[in-house]
Amino acid sequence: MSAVVLRVAEPRDDVAIGELLVDAFVSTYARKMPEVTVTEPRKADLRDVAAKRAMGAKIWVAEREGVVVGTVTVWPPGAPRSEAWVKSAADLRQLAVAGSARGGGVSSLLMDEAEGWARAQGYAGVCLHVRRGASGVKGVYEQRGYQRQPEGDLDLLPEVFLEAFFLPLP
Repeated sequence: MSAVVLRVAEPRDDVAIGELLVDAFVSTYARKMPEVTVTEPRKADLRDVAAKRAMGAKIWVAEREGVVVGTVTVWPPGAPRSEAWVKSAADLRQLAVAGSARGGGVSSLLMDEAEGWARAQGYAGVCLHVRRGASGVKGVYEQRGYQRQPEGDLDLLPEVFLEAFFLPLP
């Protein structure tokens, strides 16, 4: 299997990133959480990568043989769509890996890159949210040192309840 290359996403990647996000969120939820419905507006938001970049988000891709197989987005503190509840922390969102690349360490590479970038910026830590009931995802973040912080929860019911996690950065 060929090596994975990590790089900052470019506008030429936007369609691939958007489709990867829609596929990962829709297929994963359909399989693991069948009660979750991903709405058309949510799909449109996932696909609107250019808008995220324009608002200050930092987006990376993992690429194998020229094909995008993973992505992650980080919002700096104070960015317009950041959901971070810690004032000087980054907000990590939309981590996704193509089905063909799952289990190969791509998500860890993307997380290492995103967390390393936040550390290099001098941010206090990284905030993120996990859909209530997504225990596998929650476990992955907890193994990386993320700590549950209920004060950052987002109650968007009846659509979704998001549990908050925080990784302090030295």
